[in-house]
Amino acid sequence: MRSPLSFPFVVSWGMWCALVAGCASPAPTPRGEVQGAAAAPAELAQSDVNRLATLAMQENLDSLYRLMDKLYRRNPAEWRKTSALGREHAMVQVRAAIALRQPWAPLQGQRDVAALALALAPEFADDRVAAFIHAVADMLITAHGGKTEFFLIDGLDAQHLYNAARNLEVAVWMLAQRRSAKGTPLLLADEINASERNLSYEREFGKVIARLDLLALVTTEKYRRAVIGYVQGLAGSTFLQFLPVR
Repeated sequence: MRSPLSFPFVVSWGMWCALVAGCASPAPTPRGEVQGAAAAPAELAQSDVNRLATLAMQENLDSLYRLMDKLYRRNPAEWRKTSALGREHAMVQVRAAIALRQPWAPLQGQRDVAALALALAPEFADDRVAAFIHAVADMLITAHGGKTEFFLIDGLDAQHLYNAARNLEVAVWMLAQRRSAKGTPLLLADEINASERNLSYEREFGKVIARLDLLALVTTEKYRRAVIGYVQGLAGSTFLQFLPVR
């Protein structure tokens, strides 16, 4: 006959094994956490959509700067075409030109999509990384009405944002597919071979495209909901009224 203590012992042993297995499993890898910005007085003049657009623009520019760093690391010959003292110095110059909305001299006065087309032309001989990043940034800012911060008096054109996302898709495809006169890629970026699979450039570009598409949808929804709210207000003023009872 089974001892009365045998069953509790089995249960306790099973629980002990589970506890040991849980302790032996690796701890989750820290992946950071959401960092919220400190409140600023200027936010009092921003709607929710204004704030969303401002944050999205900041993130998109940061993505472009990360891509510039990665492209320079894979294509160091590009910054060496300039008078920059090094990769970091070259990036500082590009970022300053973008922040101040200054034209980039090698782009010959071209802006927006015209500058992007020139930066991706096979015959372009100057620093292609700087020209490409500057042209993409200029195109994005132009699509946002020439601004990087947005307030209550500002409006966004959803179609322009949508078009910017499609332009970037085309530019990424051209960057991957076009070849120079020597038959080499315009810039080394993503790479897939037998020993390596590096798609980090595509993922970063994808984030920018996704933010543009989301902001375009939010902008469209903002105006659509404004119309619906107006109609609801008219209906409410007509039907949702108390009637006299005496």
